[in-house]
Amino acid sequence: MSAAPGRPQASERPGDRGAETTPVASPCIDVCRMSPATGLCEGCLRTLDEIAAWSRLDDDAKSQVWQAIEQRREEMFRP
Repeated sequence: MSAAPGRPQASERPGDRGAETTPVASPCIDVCRMSPATGLCEGCLRTLDEIAAWSRLDDDAKSQVWQAIEQRREEMFRP
């Protein structure tokens, strides 16, 4: 099973890092359009606040954003 476009592979996801620390990848997939209905970016499913803060967040906070994105994705695309 392959990951959705722009979605990191399991080995790239926060929390899956090995002993060597690597930066947490940005969820941005260059589809930057805010949905008036949800208040989320249609590309990465982040809020404006999460997008604006990303470059200042530490890896733990970025991992929390990724967890929120995963939860949003599950809720939005639940069958």
